[in-house]
Amino acid sequence: MLIKASTALRNDYPAISNLAHQTSEPIYITKNGEGDLVIMSIDAFERREQLLKLRLKVLQAEEERLSGAKPISVADARRKLRERIHED
Repeated sequence: MLIKASTALRNDYPAISNLAHQTSEPIYITKNGEGDLVIMSIDAFERREQLLKLRLKVLQAEEERLSGAKPISVADARRKLRERIHED
């Protein structure tokens, strides 16, 4: 976990920006010794958002399975994926 004081962000923005891009990790910014903000590169944020969306879809599928939804065959899944690809 990367932690920096708000003064580092204010006084040396380029270094904090470079750190965010190099590590692709969130950087926690403190103010008066307390947590205040989290910053990260746009690329890291977008990857994180995509991962969260994927996890949500997997969770929804698992909930459907557990609730007794009828499973589909691999062949049907492939057919549905092909249909989606050709819709775009």
